[in-house]
Amino acid sequence: MARLPSVDPNTRTILICGYPNVGKSSFINKIARADVDVQPYAFTTKSLFVGHTDYKYLRYQVIDTPGILDRPFEDRNIIEMCSITALAHLRAAVLFFLDISGSCGYTIAQQAALFHSIKSLFMNKPLTIVCNKTDLQPLEGISEEDMKLVMEMKAEAMKTVIGQGGEPTDDQGVLLTMSTLTEDGVIAVKNAACERLLDQRVEIKMKSKKINDCLNRFHVAIPKPQDQKERPPCIPQAVLEAKAKQAAEKEKRKTEKDLENENGGAGVYSASLKKNYILANDEWKEDVLPEILDGHNVYDFIDPDILQRLEELEQEEGLRQTEEVDDDFEMDGKELTPEEQQALAEIRKKKSLLIQQHRIKKSTAESRPIVPRKFDKDKQFTTRRMGRQLSALGLDPSMAIDRARSRSRGQKRERSPDNDGGDAMDMDVDTPNKKLRMRSRSRSRSVSRPLGEVVPGEGFKDSAQKVKAQKLAKRSSKKRNKDACRGEADRVIPTLKPKHLFSGKWSTGKTDRR
Repeated sequence: MARLPSVDPNTRTILICGYPNVGKSSFINKIARADVDVQPYAFTTKSLFVGHTDYKYLRYQVIDTPGILDRPFEDRNIIEMCSITALAHLRAAVLFFLDISGSCGYTIAQQAALFHSIKSLFMNKPLTIVCNKTDLQPLEGISEEDMKLVMEMKAEAMKTVIGQGGEPTDDQGVLLTMSTLTEDGVIAVKNAACERLLDQRVEIKMKSKKINDCLNRFHVAIPKPQDQKERPPCIPQAVLEAKAKQAAEKEKRKTEKDLENENGGAGVYSASLKKNYILANDEWKEDVLPEILDGHNVYDFIDPDILQRLEELEQEEGLRQTEEVDDDFEMDGKELTPEEQQALAEIRKKKSLLIQQHRIKKSTAESRPIVPRKFDKDKQFTTRRMGRQLSALGLDPSMAIDRARSRSRGQKRERSPDNDGGDAMDMDVDTPNKKLRMRSRSRSRSVSRPLGEVVPGEGFKDSAQKVKAQKLAKRSSKKRNKDACRGEADRVIPTLKPKHLFSGKWSTGKTDRR
């Protein structure tokens, strides 16, 4: 039971049976989402295989059964009895496969004998006889004796399901032909089996007592007649015309593939992307300028003589350019005096230098360091030069020079009279203030202070106390720095000797710790 597939006995089921090697597994692989092993020898399928397919938005269960041989029930093995049990206990549409080519190793007579021996299992089930492998042997090409056997099987299949009036059902869908190799007729067989099964299930439900409970829930309202005038059901003419128009458009509509074939094929035909534009007027779709503004085509507002006016403007522009060239004087130096030529050469030289400096500054603007004034060898940035330039412009440079000198002097220490010739006193000698003297001394020499030197205001008694405090601070921050550098991959031992592993055995006494 554990090896049997999950078969739902209450759902719509299609059961495939027949002799071994007649194409049952190939058929289920074609119509269902199943992957049954197919081999060119008998008894490849040794158990039931279940697949599922869809028809008219309904799910159908397709069961592939092992091959059955024509012999008594007592001689059949377990593999054959799986098929017999499924035929006996499942309410399903049965497809009996018949190999009319004889390539399975069994004649049509042997297969007909099997059909007649198990026809009692087909009662009250929609039965379809499927003649497979028509690519090797068509049904019309078999002998008269084999055709007679097939017709007898068809007549028996029509008697298996009795209609509502006690008459046998029609022969439509009882005998079908197909080929699983070329897939010719495979879908027709599936659709016929599903349709016959649906009809039978609907007929059974209509005959059951449950239909009365369902009909009691429906109420058809019929209005009472007010007069003798007949009022048959009427469909408005506009609806009929619209429906006819839709049908005509659906029939006349051509796909892009059809248009491509009609206009030269792939590589020649180019699909138009404008035909699906939603515009107020369909004639606008193929315009050269398909720009629509406020429901109007922009092309309608273009001057038709715009090309002629453009040519006139170009001619006028050309005449003006020639007049400007004639009026311009030559700068090659032929018509200039020696003084003018010298001034022109200096202007060009100055211009080239400015261009080079600008390019250098532009290329190294981000990485160019700030050059101190003592390395300004060319003296390009001096107060005298600034004064000359401001005087040349007619401005008084005294205020600008004093402002620049005061800003530059504020950043330096005061010099002695011997160095700069001023009247300022020497801070290192004559200044009585100790703080000013120490500040000037620290500014005069650019030497880093030792670690142990005590600076006034730090609160240390001497250098030894400061060194000791620095060592304590460094030692206290060592653990914090180490924890800050620790990552997830570092090996951690929280406790080197856990007490429960190194405390020894229990002894008599207190057990508070445990």
